Amino acid sequence: MTSLSAVYDLAEKGDVSQLKEYLKTHKDDEDFLTTYVTYQREEDGDTALHAACRIGSTGCARALLRAGHPWNAMNRSGVTAAEVAKASGHQDLWELIVEEGVRVEMIMGLLGRKNEKEKEEGGKVIPNQEYLEQPLTYTEDRLVDADGLGVMLGWEEPLMRRHAEILCPRPGLDVLNVGFGLGLIDEHLQRFKPRTHTIIEAHPDVYRHMLDKGWDKRPGVRILHGRWQDVLPQLAGEDFDGIYFDTYGEYYADMREWHEEVTNLLRPDGIYSFFNGLAATNPVFHEVSCRLAETELRGMGLATTWESMPMDPEEQEEKNWGGLNGRYWTLKEYRLPTCRFDL
Repeated sequence: MTSLSAVYDLAEKGDVSQLKEYLKTHKDDEDFLTTYVTYQREEDGDTALHAACRIGSTGCARALLRAGHPWNAMNRSGVTAAEVAKASGHQDLWELIVEEGVRVEMIMGLLGRKNEKEKEEGGKVIPNQEYLEQPLTYTEDRLVDADGLGVMLGWEEPLMRRHAEILCPRPGLDVLNVGFGLGLIDEHLQRFKPRTHTIIEAHPDVYRHMLDKGWDKRPGVRILHGRWQDVLPQLAGEDFDGIYFDTYGEYYADMREWHEEVTNLLRPDGIYSFFNGLAATNPVFHEVSCRLAETELRGMGLATTWESMPMDPEEQEEKNWGGLNGRYWTLKEYRLPTCRFDL
């Protein structure tokens, strides 16, 4: 093999036939995938997939993905190949990479669930145990954890208002919210006068805050303190018109597990929604996550529609994120999910 950059060089030229032949000839070479296919250019960390996307070579991109090139590889600036494709006007390549991401993540999810089943005898790990054991701090419009990370921030208020409008469009409905946080969506749900309003909250500090604020005395409100996985038996035989989900410290696998329960809790004409912070610091990862969630919800009998709400995270940078050690949102659009049974 003449050069570490051989695969990159062929992709940069857009030479599909030579690239395919090269990949086929060397596919069994030691470290071929990890060293040569995923080679990163010295000056900027671009991969062969970045190069193919920059010039719009769908053939090269497809060949690289089939050879095992990671769909989510980033250069040193944190930019993915799909972002390069979109910026260069190659929407077809954006779609190709996003669909590859959904395919790969679905397979990885299946393998992950298989491994989890095999490990169940050793006791299940609680993913947000560390979060639940650390103190939280409330300020006027922030809930922050012990690491200085935002659990929930006040800028979400317009989003929560819209979620509540969709979930509880008229008085007298039965609603369920998983994850209280700042109580933004619950305040809006109360304004629509639900018949019953059940709130599941796991963190002891948030639970105490709810009691201090008198939430246990609000009309129709019932608070279930504990992880949703642990309090679900208390909801046996119940169903709801509107259900909202927004936990902290959990992963997509936990949301998938929750979605398997939603179908037992949602009435036939009910509406389900969740805070769509899925991979919300990168547009490609977010798109893949949204499509993955939509596909898996469809498999559970729920059809999802998305409402676009414009965001400008840079406009209020200091107000929203000043003094915090990280951000959970950087996108310019919020895609609000509405899920109904596909009857």
